[in-house]
Amino acid sequence: MRTRWLALALAAVCFGALGGALLAPQPAGAVSKEMIELQQQVSQLLQGQQDLRSTVDSNNAALKTLVQQSLDSVNKLNGEMVSLQKSVQEVQANTGARIDTMTQQTQGLSDNLQDVQARVGKLSQQLTDVQNLLQSIDAKVSGGGTPAGGVTPGGPTGATMAPPAMPPISADTLYQNALRDFTGGKYDLARQEFSDYIKTFPSNDLASNAQFYLGEVSYAQGDFKNAVAAYDTVLVNYPNSFKLAASLLKKGLAELELGMKTSGTRDLREVVRRYAGSDEAKRAQAKLHEIGAATTRPSR
Repeated sequence: MRTRWLALALAAVCFGALGGALLAPQPAGAVSKEMIELQQQVSQLLQGQQDLRSTVDSNNAALKTLVQQSLDSVNKLNGEMVSLQKSVQEVQANTGARIDTMTQQTQGLSDNLQDVQARVGKLSQQLTDVQNLLQSIDAKVSGGGTPAGGVTPGGPTGATMAPPAMPPISADTLYQNALRDFTGGKYDLARQEFSDYIKTFPSNDLASNAQFYLGEVSYAQGDFKNAVAAYDTVLVNYPNSFKLAASLLKKGLAELELGMKTSGTRDLREVVRRYAGSDEAKRAQAKLHEIGAATTRPSR
Protein backbone atom coordinates (compact mmCIF):
# COMPACT_ATOMS: atom_id res chain seq x y z
CA MET A 1 0.00 0.00 0.00
CA ARG A 2 2.84 2.35 0.90
CA THR A 3 4.66 1.47 -2.29
CA ARG A 4 1.57 2.41 -4.31
CA TRP A 5 1.41 5.89 -2.74
CA LEU A 6 5.10 6.43 -3.41
CA ALA A 7 4.56 5.60 -7.08
CA LEU A 8 1.64 8.04 -7.34
CA ALA A 9 3.67 10.80 -5.69
CA LEU A 10 6.57 10.28 -8.08
CA ALA A 11 4.22 10.43 -11.09
CA ALA A 12 2.71 13.68 -9.83
CA VAL A 13 6.15 15.26 -9.51
CA CYS A 14 7.06 14.24 -13.08
CA PHE A 15 3.84 15.69 -14.52
CA GLY A 16 4.35 18.91 -12.60
CA ALA A 17 7.88 19.31 -13.89
CA LEU A 18 6.74 18.67 -17.44
CA GLY A 19 3.85 21.19 -17.19
CA GLY A 20 6.15 23.84 -15.76
CA ALA A 21 8.56 23.33 -18.60
CA LEU A 22 5.76 23.75 -21.10
CA LEU A 23 4.19 26.79 -19.45
CA ALA A 24 7.43 28.56 -18.78
CA PRO A 25 8.22 31.58 -21.10
CA GLN A 26 10.34 30.82 -24.20
CA PRO A 27 13.76 32.34 -24.61
CA ALA A 28 14.07 35.82 -26.22
CA GLY A 29 15.96 34.45 -29.18
CA ALA A 30 13.11 32.17 -30.26
CA VAL A 31 10.59 35.08 -30.13
CA SER A 32 12.85 37.33 -32.23
CA LYS A 33 13.25 34.63 -34.84
CA GLU A 34 9.46 34.19 -35.22
CA MET A 35 8.95 37.95 -35.45
CA ILE A 36 11.56 38.19 -38.21
CA GLU A 37 9.91 35.35 -40.13
CA LEU A 38 6.50 37.02 -39.73
CA GLN A 39 7.87 40.35 -40.95
CA GLN A 40 9.42 38.61 -43.93
CA GLN A 41 6.10 36.96 -44.76
CA VAL A 42 4.27 40.31 -44.47
CA SER A 43 6.88 41.93 -46.73
CA GLN A 44 6.44 39.15 -49.26
CA LEU A 45 2.65 39.61 -49.16
CA LEU A 46 3.00 43.38 -49.67
CA GLN A 47 5.41 42.85 -52.55
CA GLY A 48 3.07 40.31 -54.11
CA GLN A 49 0.16 42.74 -53.73
CA GLN A 50 2.20 45.49 -55.39
CA ASP A 51 3.21 43.18 -58.23
CA LEU A 52 -0.42 42.15 -58.71
CA ARG A 53 -1.54 45.81 -58.78
CA SER A 54 1.14 46.60 -61.36
CA THR A 55 0.00 43.67 -63.49
CA VAL A 56 -3.65 44.76 -63.23
CA ASP A 57 -2.76 48.34 -64.14
CA SER A 58 -0.75 47.14 -67.13
CA ASN A 59 -3.60 44.88 -68.28
CA ASN A 60 -6.11 47.73 -67.87
CA ALA A 61 -3.93 50.01 -69.98
CA ALA A 62 -3.61 47.35 -72.68
CA LEU A 63 -7.35 46.65 -72.57
CA LYS A 64 -8.10 50.38 -72.84
CA THR A 65 -5.83 50.61 -75.87
CA LEU A 66 -7.57 47.64 -77.50
CA VAL A 67 -11.00 49.15 -76.82
CA GLN A 68 -9.95 52.47 -78.34
CA GLN A 69 -8.55 50.71 -81.39
CA SER A 70 -11.81 48.75 -81.72
CA LEU A 71 -13.83 51.99 -81.53
CA ASP A 72 -11.61 53.56 -84.18
CA SER A 73 -12.07 50.51 -86.40
CA VAL A 74 -15.84 50.60 -85.91
CA ASN A 75 -15.99 54.31 -86.76
CA LYS A 76 -13.88 53.73 -89.85
CA LEU A 77 -16.09 50.80 -90.86
CA ASN A 78 -19.20 52.94 -90.38
CA GLY A 79 -17.71 55.58 -92.65
CA GLU A 80 -16.90 52.99 -95.29
CA MET A 81 -20.42 51.53 -95.01
CA VAL A 82 -21.96 54.97 -95.54
CA SER A 83 -19.74 55.50 -98.59
CA LEU A 84 -20.58 52.03 -99.88
CA GLN A 85 -24.30 52.60 -99.36
CA LYS A 86 -24.08 55.87 -101.28
CA SER A 87 -22.23 54.14 -104.10
CA VAL A 88 -24.84 51.35 -104.20
CA GLN A 89 -27.65 53.92 -104.37
CA GLU A 90 -25.91 55.71 -107.22
CA VAL A 91 -25.39 52.40 -109.04
CA GLN A 92 -29.06 51.49 -108.51
CA ALA A 93 -30.17 54.85 -109.84
CA ASN A 94 -27.93 54.55 -112.90
CA THR A 95 -28.99 50.95 -113.40
CA GLY A 96 -32.66 51.90 -113.18
CA ALA A 97 -32.20 54.58 -115.83
CA ARG A 98 -30.35 52.14 -118.06
CA ILE A 99 -33.03 49.51 -117.57
CA ASP A 100 -35.72 52.02 -118.56
CA THR A 101 -33.74 52.94 -121.68
CA MET A 102 -33.15 49.29 -122.55
CA THR A 103 -36.82 48.53 -121.93
CA GLN A 104 -37.86 51.27 -124.33
CA GLN A 105 -35.41 50.02 -126.92
CA THR A 106 -36.60 46.43 -126.46
CA GLN A 107 -40.21 47.51 -126.80
CA GLY A 108 -39.30 49.39 -129.96
CA LEU A 109 -37.53 46.34 -131.41
CA SER A 110 -40.47 44.09 -130.54
CA ASP A 111 -42.91 46.47 -132.17
CA ASN A 112 -40.62 46.78 -135.18
CA LEU A 113 -40.55 43.00 -135.58
CA GLN A 114 -44.31 42.71 -135.36
CA ASP A 115 -44.73 45.59 -137.78
CA VAL A 116 -42.24 44.04 -140.22
CA GLN A 117 -44.19 40.80 -140.13
CA ALA A 118 -47.41 42.67 -140.84
CA ARG A 119 -45.75 44.62 -143.64
CA VAL A 120 -44.41 41.43 -145.23
CA GLY A 121 -47.92 40.04 -145.32
CA LYS A 122 -49.29 43.23 -146.85
CA LEU A 123 -46.47 43.41 -149.40
CA SER A 124 -47.23 39.87 -150.42
CA GLN A 125 -50.87 40.80 -150.93
CA GLN A 126 -49.88 43.95 -152.84
CA LEU A 127 -47.57 41.92 -155.07
CA THR A 128 -50.42 39.61 -155.86
CA ASP A 129 -52.66 42.58 -156.67
CA VAL A 130 -49.97 44.08 -158.95
CA GLN A 131 -49.59 40.79 -160.78
CA ASN A 132 -53.34 40.60 -161.28
CA LEU A 133 -53.37 44.21 -162.52
CA LEU A 134 -50.57 43.53 -165.01
CA GLN A 135 -52.39 40.49 -166.31
CA SER A 136 -55.52 42.61 -166.74
CA ILE A 137 -53.58 45.31 -168.65
CA ASP A 138 -51.96 42.70 -170.86
CA ALA A 139 -55.36 41.29 -171.63
CA LYS A 140 -56.72 44.74 -172.54
CA VAL A 141 -53.71 45.55 -174.72
CA SER A 142 -53.97 42.25 -176.50
CA GLY A 143 -57.69 42.85 -177.05
CA GLY A 144 -57.15 46.38 -178.48
CA GLY A 145 -58.78 48.20 -175.57
CA THR A 146 -58.26 51.94 -175.13
CA PRO A 147 -57.15 53.57 -171.94
CA ALA A 148 -59.75 55.10 -169.70
CA GLY A 149 -61.00 58.59 -170.71
CA GLY A 150 -60.83 57.88 -174.46
CA VAL A 151 -57.36 59.40 -174.90
CA THR A 152 -55.23 57.29 -177.24
CA PRO A 153 -51.47 57.37 -177.56
CA GLY A 154 -51.92 59.04 -180.97
CA GLY A 155 -54.33 61.70 -179.66
CA PRO A 156 -54.34 65.40 -180.41
CA THR A 157 -51.10 67.31 -180.14
CA GLY A 158 -50.67 69.13 -176.86
CA ALA A 159 -52.90 66.79 -174.92
CA THR A 160 -51.38 66.26 -171.48
CA MET A 161 -52.18 63.81 -168.74
CA ALA A 162 -52.75 65.05 -165.19
CA PRO A 163 -49.98 64.01 -162.81
CA PRO A 164 -50.98 61.19 -160.54
CA ALA A 165 -52.07 62.22 -157.04
CA MET A 166 -49.64 61.42 -154.23
CA PRO A 167 -50.92 58.42 -152.32
CA PRO A 168 -51.67 59.00 -148.63
CA ILE A 169 -49.10 57.80 -146.14
CA SER A 170 -49.63 54.21 -145.11
CA ALA A 171 -50.26 53.05 -141.57
CA ASP A 172 -46.99 51.14 -141.51
CA THR A 173 -44.94 54.12 -142.64
CA LEU A 174 -46.58 56.48 -140.18
CA TYR A 175 -46.07 54.09 -137.27
CA GLN A 176 -42.44 53.42 -138.20
CA ASN A 177 -41.73 57.13 -138.48
CA ALA A 178 -43.28 57.78 -135.06
CA LEU A 179 -41.38 54.90 -133.44
CA ARG A 180 -38.09 56.01 -135.01
CA ASP A 181 -38.58 59.58 -133.79
CA PHE A 182 -39.43 58.35 -130.29
CA THR A 183 -36.33 56.18 -129.97
CA GLY A 184 -34.31 59.07 -131.40
CA GLY A 185 -35.51 61.42 -128.67
CA LYS A 186 -37.72 63.57 -130.95
CA TYR A 187 -40.58 63.40 -128.50
CA ASP A 188 -42.75 66.26 -129.78
CA LEU A 189 -42.66 64.95 -133.34
CA ALA A 190 -43.30 61.39 -132.15
CA ARG A 191 -46.31 62.57 -130.12
CA GLN A 192 -47.82 64.20 -133.20
CA GLU A 193 -47.20 61.13 -135.35
CA PHE A 194 -48.64 58.69 -132.82
CA SER A 195 -51.69 60.94 -132.39
CA ASP A 196 -52.16 61.07 -136.17
CA TYR A 197 -51.90 57.30 -136.31
CA ILE A 198 -54.69 56.86 -133.74
CA LYS A 199 -56.93 59.37 -135.55
CA THR A 200 -56.27 57.95 -139.02
CA PHE A 201 -56.15 54.24 -138.19
CA PRO A 202 -58.20 53.80 -134.99
CA SER A 203 -59.07 50.16 -135.70
CA ASN A 204 -55.57 49.09 -136.69
CA ASP A 205 -53.86 46.44 -134.59
CA LEU A 206 -51.10 48.87 -133.61
CA ALA A 207 -53.43 51.64 -132.45
CA SER A 208 -53.07 50.47 -128.83
CA ASN A 209 -49.29 50.56 -129.26
CA ALA A 210 -49.50 54.15 -130.49
CA GLN A 211 -51.60 55.06 -127.45
CA PHE A 212 -49.07 53.39 -125.15
CA TYR A 213 -46.22 55.36 -126.73
CA LEU A 214 -48.11 58.58 -126.14
CA GLY A 215 -47.76 57.69 -122.46
CA GLU A 216 -44.08 56.86 -122.96
CA VAL A 217 -43.45 60.26 -124.57
CA SER A 218 -45.08 62.06 -121.63
CA TYR A 219 -43.19 59.89 -119.13
CA ALA A 220 -39.85 60.60 -120.85
CA GLN A 221 -40.58 64.34 -120.69
CA GLY A 222 -41.48 64.19 -116.98
CA ASP A 223 -45.18 64.90 -117.63
CA PHE A 224 -46.34 62.09 -115.37
CA LYS A 225 -49.93 63.31 -115.08
CA ASN A 226 -50.57 63.01 -118.83
CA ALA A 227 -48.57 59.77 -118.84
CA VAL A 228 -50.99 58.25 -116.31
CA ALA A 229 -53.95 59.37 -118.47
CA ALA A 230 -52.40 57.86 -121.62
CA TYR A 231 -51.62 54.52 -119.97
CA ASP A 232 -55.11 54.42 -118.48
CA THR A 233 -56.59 54.91 -121.95
CA VAL A 234 -54.79 51.75 -123.10
CA LEU A 235 -56.16 49.80 -120.14
CA VAL A 236 -59.73 51.01 -120.70
CA ASN A 237 -60.06 51.26 -124.49
CA TYR A 238 -57.86 48.37 -125.62
CA PRO A 239 -58.62 45.36 -123.39
CA ASN A 240 -56.98 42.95 -125.87
CA SER A 241 -53.76 44.91 -126.31
CA PHE A 242 -50.49 43.13 -125.58
CA LYS A 243 -49.36 46.41 -123.97
CA LEU A 244 -51.66 45.96 -120.97
CA ALA A 245 -48.95 44.74 -118.60
CA ALA A 246 -46.52 47.47 -119.67
CA SER A 247 -49.24 50.14 -119.40
CA LEU A 248 -50.24 49.07 -115.89
CA LEU A 249 -46.59 48.95 -114.79
CA LYS A 250 -45.73 52.38 -116.17
CA LYS A 251 -48.97 53.83 -114.78
CA GLY A 252 -47.95 52.65 -111.31
CA LEU A 253 -44.44 54.08 -111.71
CA ALA A 254 -45.83 57.42 -112.92
CA GLU A 255 -48.20 57.55 -109.94
CA LEU A 256 -45.27 57.03 -107.59
CA GLU A 257 -43.47 59.91 -109.31
CA LEU A 258 -46.52 62.07 -108.59
CA GLY A 259 -46.44 61.10 -104.90
CA MET A 260 -49.53 58.88 -105.26
CA LYS A 261 -48.00 56.02 -103.27
CA THR A 262 -51.27 54.27 -102.43
CA SER A 263 -52.56 53.97 -106.01
CA GLY A 264 -49.06 53.39 -107.40
CA THR A 265 -48.42 50.53 -104.96
CA ARG A 266 -51.84 49.06 -105.76
CA ASP A 267 -51.18 49.07 -109.51
CA LEU A 268 -47.71 47.52 -109.09
CA ARG A 269 -49.18 44.75 -106.93
CA GLU A 270 -51.81 44.19 -109.61
CA VAL A 271 -49.05 43.76 -112.21
CA VAL A 272 -47.41 41.09 -110.02
CA ARG A 273 -50.76 39.34 -109.50
CA ARG A 274 -52.09 39.44 -113.07
CA TYR A 275 -48.85 39.00 -115.02
CA ALA A 276 -46.80 36.75 -112.75
CA GLY A 277 -43.49 35.68 -114.26
CA SER A 278 -43.40 38.44 -116.87
CA ASP A 279 -40.66 41.05 -117.17
CA GLU A 280 -43.18 43.67 -116.07
CA ALA A 281 -43.98 41.66 -112.93
CA LYS A 282 -40.26 41.40 -112.08
CA ARG A 283 -39.83 45.16 -112.47
CA ALA A 284 -42.90 45.78 -110.33
CA GLN A 285 -41.52 43.49 -107.60
CA ALA A 286 -38.18 45.30 -107.67
CA LYS A 287 -39.88 48.69 -107.35
CA LEU A 288 -42.10 47.49 -104.49
CA HIS A 289 -39.02 46.21 -102.69
CA GLU A 290 -37.27 49.53 -103.31
CA ILE A 291 -40.06 51.57 -101.71
CA GLY A 292 -40.43 49.12 -98.81
CA ALA A 293 -43.86 47.80 -99.81
CA ALA A 294 -44.95 44.19 -99.68
CA THR A 295 -45.59 42.42 -102.98
CA THR A 296 -49.07 41.41 -101.90
CA ARG A 297 -51.68 43.41 -100.03
CA PRO A 298 -51.42 42.79 -96.25
CA SER A 299 -54.32 40.79 -94.85
CA ARG A 300 -56.54 42.48 -92.30
